[in-house]
Amino acid sequence: MASRTATPLDHPALDDVPFSAALEALRDPHRLAMVAALAREPGQSCGAIMPPVSKPAASRHFKILRAAGLLKQWDSGTQRLNALRREEFDARFPGLLDLALAEAAR
Repeated sequence: MASRTATPLDHPALDDVPFSAALEALRDPHRLAMVAALAREPGQSCGAIMPPVSKPAASRHFKILRAAGLLKQWDSGTQRLNALRREEFDARFPGLLDLALAEAAR
C-alpha cells in the first residue's frame, strides 16, 4: 500500500485560480468552517478541522480548498498540517476572505 505522502500535494499558483473556483470553495458550509478554524489557529491537522463527514468527503473538501488556493498542506511525521494561504489569497482576491470569515462568524 502506498503512503499518503507518496503523491506530492498540488498547490496552484494563485494567478491560475479563477474567481469562480474561489467562490465555489467558500460557498460550502463545511469548507467555510474549515477555513474559519484555520484563520483562528493555523497549522492544525486534518483531523482537528475535519468536518463531520466521511473520510472521502473530507478529502474532497481539502482538495477543493487546495485547488482554490486557500489551503497550504504539508506533512509532519504522521500528520498532515494545514494553513491558509492568506497573504497570497488576499492579494489575488482582496476582501473576499474577510467577507467569507465574517459570514462564518454570523
